Amino acid sequence: MSALICGSFAYDTIMVFNDHFKHHILPEQVHILNVSFLVPDMRREFGGCAGNIAYNLKMLGGDGKPVGTVGDDFAPYAKWMDECGISRDQVLEVPGSYTAQAYITTDKDDNQITAFHPGAMNQAHQIDVSKINGTTLGMVSPDGRQGMIEHAAQFAGTGVPFIFDPGQGMPMFDGDSLLAFSEQANWLAFNDYEAMLMQERTGKSLKQLALMVEAIILTRGGEGSEIITRDKVYTIPAAPVKAVVDPTGCGDAYRAGILYGLMNDIDWETTGRIAALMGAIKIEQAGTQNHFVSPEEFGHRFEKAFDYKFD
Repeated sequence: MSALICGSFAYDTIMVFNDHFKHHILPEQVHILNVSFLVPDMRREFGGCAGNIAYNLKMLGGDGKPVGTVGDDFAPYAKWMDECGISRDQVLEVPGSYTAQAYITTDKDDNQITAFHPGAMNQAHQIDVSKINGTTLGMVSPDGRQGMIEHAAQFAGTGVPFIFDPGQGMPMFDGDSLLAFSEQANWLAFNDYEAMLMQERTGKSLKQLALMVEAIILTRGGEGSEIITRDKVYTIPAAPVKAVVDPTGCGDAYRAGILYGLMNDIDWETTGRIAALMGAIKIEQAGTQNHFVSPEEFGHRFEKAFDYKFD
């Protein structure tokens, strides 16, 4: 089974300010804000939902192709994908544009100031997934607004089952649009905050939404996750972690586990636990694509965490 993972590619530039923003941003002076932060520590990471999910799915042995638009500056990311054995067949370069960029400055209180430039991501609709042969499973994750709309319609129109995962793209859509996605999709994926927004905007409860799809995947961070079907709620425990280093990208790692389970027709209890363990492995490393686990190590950790083996 082959999956198309529609979503963003991005460079994440992460800078550390070794002080507190509150010492430099004065509430009574915000109307004339003009500040500069010295950031001696900086790193640049490969990110974006499509790239992150594909990276994690590759470690699990899943056949996934990320789909997205990038800019003229994509060469270092392309080299990394090639080194990891991740397909670039459905990555489209948009001349004269930048790959999406996030510039994140973090202070000692873990407060963050982020600037995000979508760049080529806004041209995702240039890719028509209905013309990509051999697709048996799809995913629509955060991307350019029009791209998300068209890719969902194209999957539905060609009968390809897909996960709708709006993530940080949810603010772009009103209730009617979110209901339209739900009518097209086979599965919905949210974190607990996104699930709250989904219910507020659509006026439907999770139980009502679950009647529209095969399942809702709901993550709750360290409290584990739930997989909600029309007949049953599967409670998935969080997997043990060696250290909590960086939660960024854990949701993408979890979603790779869900894709892997769907691709291999694995039951929901085991699929959820595979996803939870992928999220745990990610949280142990800084960045979204710096962790690694072999199939053998993953199998051992799974058995140790959940007291049974999976094939």
